[in-house]
Amino acid sequence: MTTLTDWVLAVPAPWAYLIIAIVVFAEASLFVGFVLPGETAALLGGVLAATGRISLPALLVAVVVAAVAGDSVGYEVGRRLGARILATRTLRRHAGRLERARSTLRERGGWAVFLARFTAFLRAVMPALAGVSGMPYRRFLAYNAAGGVVWGVGVVLLGFFAGNSYAAAARALGGTTAVVVSAVVLALLVVALVRRHRRQRSLD
Repeated sequence: MTTLTDWVLAVPAPWAYLIIAIVVFAEASLFVGFVLPGETAALLGGVLAATGRISLPALLVAVVVAAVAGDSVGYEVGRRLGARILATRTLRRHAGRLERARSTLRERGGWAVFLARFTAFLRAVMPALAGVSGMPYRRFLAYNAAGGVVWGVGVVLLGFFAGNSYAAAARALGGTTAVVVSAVVLALLVVALVRRHRRQRSLD
């Protein structure tokens, strides 16, 4: 992971956008999340934005769009392949976790799609499971888009405020839930706003 981190942090800005977007997109659409969670790429993007090498607004758009689009592809894969997708070698190894995820989907419906965004394993498989279950796409898209926005903005900002300390950002994220991520980001935003207000008052 350290080698990957160093490599992404060293690539030219245009390539950084592309690499980050591809990893986030592929997490659910190609099940890349089993080996490289999209949050890793989003965090690194936030670190890059903090150094001024890439634009924060452009990165936020790229991450959110890639997240929502990737999950939509994952949903379509599940809808078209049905139960066959669950029989693949990659997913068979996680049969127990998949069954628990399907149970959560049955119990919570769209909210399961939203909350899955904040757990690496579920983020990779929930879109396909939603497609397999026959959840209407419009319902899936609404919760998927909401989760994509909250997750994408939250993780990128976490990396951004962590600055060059990627390790600290990764530890802070860990296996936390959406509530914890939101609380951390909100606290960082409050600190930043207070500092800016104090600087403005001192200049006045």
